Amino acid sequence: MLSWIRSADRQLLLFVLGAVSMGLSMGLGEISFNNFLSDTYHMDAMSRGELEFPRELPGFLVAAFAGILFFWSELKMAALSMALMAVGFLGLGIYGDLYGLMLVSMIIWSIGMHLQMPVTRTIALRLAREGRGATMLGRLSGIQTGAAILGSILLWMGLGDTSFGYLPVFALAALVALGGVYCYLAMRPIEGHTGNRPTFVMRKRYTLFYLLNILFGARKQIFITFGPWVLISIFDKPVSTIASLHLVASVIGMFFAPQLGKLIDRFGERLVLMIDAVLLIGVCVGYGFAAEMGLGAWAIDLIYASFVLDLVLFNVSIARTTYASKIVVKKDDLTATLSLGVTIDHAVSMSIPTLGGLVWVIYGYQHVFIGAAVVAVLTLVATGFITVPRPGTGRVSQAEAAG
Repeated sequence: MLSWIRSADRQLLLFVLGAVSMGLSMGLGEISFNNFLSDTYHMDAMSRGELEFPRELPGFLVAAFAGILFFWSELKMAALSMALMAVGFLGLGIYGDLYGLMLVSMIIWSIGMHLQMPVTRTIALRLAREGRGATMLGRLSGIQTGAAILGSILLWMGLGDTSFGYLPVFALAALVALGGVYCYLAMRPIEGHTGNRPTFVMRKRYTLFYLLNILFGARKQIFITFGPWVLISIFDKPVSTIASLHLVASVIGMFFAPQLGKLIDRFGERLVLMIDAVLLIGVCVGYGFAAEMGLGAWAIDLIYASFVLDLVLFNVSIARTTYASKIVVKKDDLTATLSLGVTIDHAVSMSIPTLGGLVWVIYGYQHVFIGAAVVAVLTLVATGFITVPRPGTGRVSQAEAAG
């Protein structure tokens, strides 16, 4: 990866530095956010859970945000998203002890973060060489993960000392985000990306992509919400254990994502997404039934392995992005299509915690992961229908159509 960066031109280097700014600012600001809420407002689990709705709402509205900015190029939108993150983090540092202003700052930060997702993916695919889109996205993911790990290390080394409040760490996160603004504005305009994109795109041709995002939204939130809760409430593990597992998964993901991108480019999205679905079925079995397999002390190790594998597999979202890039009717559809995918994903994921919580309380935690396994099976079936046009033709090959 480092040799790739060294040999890159200025345009790509600026984009990489923008990705580093995103990862590092999130590594500093987002990781500190939960501690900030606990220390400032002494929130319990219920109050913290309620705060997730306004924090995730911008993800649901990201298609609308992208549509409103249809007259801007993706580079300007990327710069704006980083600027919003900077304003949000700085607001948390300065006005965070005032609940109303904290809420506003959090939402501004969240708008920037969610808008960044589809926009930077579109830019990455435009900068990639023909047939290497997934490789580019994998490298981008690895770089951002590495930068986020660097932010965690800085906090661990003492930057997270809150003796003087949270202003220093949030201010640094804002400053790093502003560095990303500069990087995106300093990039040359990308050919064909000067603005005037479609405000909203929904085509029958993209139905399978929308379905995959629905299934991903369910899968994502089940594991984000209930995976850690199995460790905490069933196996009585401390928060430090969760943090350690996240670090292990992040380190693995930093090296795994670039290799995954190469595999997608070589073998295609369908095979990779089908393998992902099969592995997720195994993760569900591990989460839900490790304690009942007669493994004794090894049961918790199976849970740990399931947790780490689950987090690493989130990188497979690269395949959904490249699938969308291959089926869009026009290149200008891509940002709007990816943004709608994020909106659909969040529409589903915002409802899952309540439903999953009811299932947990009424039937037991195992049934939550039985439901997750059903989602994984549906994903496996859906990915079997993936076909992509042959390069430069816009037509699906007979072999892919038959498969």
